[in-house]
Amino acid sequence: MSIGAVLAFLRDDFPEVTISKIRFLEAEGLVEPQRTPSGYRKFSPPDVERLAYVLRMQRDHYLPLRVIREHLDAIERGEAPPALPAPETRPGPMEEMDRELGAVSGSPAGVRLGRAELLAAAEAQERELVEWESYGLVTPGPDGGYDGEALQVARLVAELGRYGLEPRHLRATKAAADREVALVDQVVAPLRRHRNPQTRAHAETTARDLATLSVRLHAAMVQAAMRGRS
Repeated sequence: MSIGAVLAFLRDDFPEVTISKIRFLEAEGLVEPQRTPSGYRKFSPPDVERLAYVLRMQRDHYLPLRVIREHLDAIERGEAPPALPAPETRPGPMEEMDRELGAVSGSPAGVRLGRAELLAAAEAQERELVEWESYGLVTPGPDGGYDGEALQVARLVAELGRYGLEPRHLRATKAAADREVALVDQVVAPLRRHRNPQTRAHAETTARDLATLSVRLHAAMVQAAMRGRS
């Protein structure tokens, strides 16, 4: 089957799948279609079954690609794959967002990741990171390293990419985040200029609280809008 035929076949069960997503899964080594002499991909029935398995594990069990690859390797060896988590155990958008924010805010101050470490932790490739940086989605520090927030952004951008969303699609998200930061800065600017050191310290706490509330508001609005479409 050609990649277009595979896309048409899979879309009955996975309407969100795209050609970009199939190419990404190939680049990650989860499927290895044959190539014609002219370079066109040709997917066999087992290739399509592997793709469907990967998409099902992502959709129903939210497994990362690393774990899905372990499942596929076990199946190829004739072994039973690891036990799957129940779909209903996945937290809702608000609970997951709180967990993610907590993971970032709980990261030790000053921890830095090198470029290779960031790529490994985000399960991404060098070409992807270059593209993310070109759109301003991920930015290294002055020392060329990356902090916990950059890692979290990289992981989320990578996860969105597995659903076919490319960096160019996320420009509006980046612009909205910049506007929210400007709004927070506007609120806390008078506190940061205060002579009292305690007041200046309070400014940083206030900025973090406002940023968290802003993210929660955004998530709640998206959740409410999606519910209105169901």
